[in-house]
Amino acid sequence: MIDFYFWPTPNGYKIALFLEEAGLQHTVKAVDIGRGEQFEPAFLAISPNNKMPAIVDRAPADGGDAVSVFESGAILLYLAGKSGRFIPADPRVRMQCIEWLFWQMAGLGPMTGQYGHFHTYAPEPIPYAMERYKNEAERLLGVLDKRLQGRAFVAGDEYTIADMACYPWIDPYSKAPLDLAPFANVRRWRTAIAKRPATQRAYARGESLRRSEPMSEAERKILFGQRAR
Repeated sequence: MIDFYFWPTPNGYKIALFLEEAGLQHTVKAVDIGRGEQFEPAFLAISPNNKMPAIVDRAPADGGDAVSVFESGAILLYLAGKSGRFIPADPRVRMQCIEWLFWQMAGLGPMTGQYGHFHTYAPEPIPYAMERYKNEAERLLGVLDKRLQGRAFVAGDEYTIADMACYPWIDPYSKAPLDLAPFANVRRWRTAIAKRPATQRAYARGESLRRSEPMSEAERKILFGQRAR
């Protein structure tokens, strides 16, 4: 029913979490970003920004033509709308869920991603950038920690797409771990999500695709060497 274009990255795991939780019928189509498969014309027709994940829903709710969706936040919203799950029914709580989804897309993901780049992938250390993005990643963890005070999940008592968006971006770089000790609420919330069977299935699927060898120079150029022309 759904073609799921996936590689084991934080953004890819967001969609894997939803599909596993909702039990939506899908087929995983691996997109090896180290080998440049995200630049193939067939994938660009679905995801013009050459980023993964993306989906093609071949059985949309209206029964019409297949629907393709790129950008992980948009995919989560689409799947929540399709299934009627993991997005609150109450309009006020729903808006909070969407706010925190957009917070992740605009802040937690990009800033933590830059932290990871300058601490693990940059060809040479740039102290200013390393400190800048470490501070910002930790600031955002503090924002999330405050939000989770007295709440089981980001939008309240209900596990939602806001949690699925944030979870993969909590300390995702094993070679450059962030200090989570000051963020007790984040640690409690993260542990609860990690214990969910759907989370374990999603990450097991990702591990089955992950390569053990270090990144080659050719892969580095593919991932980090793109230009406008």
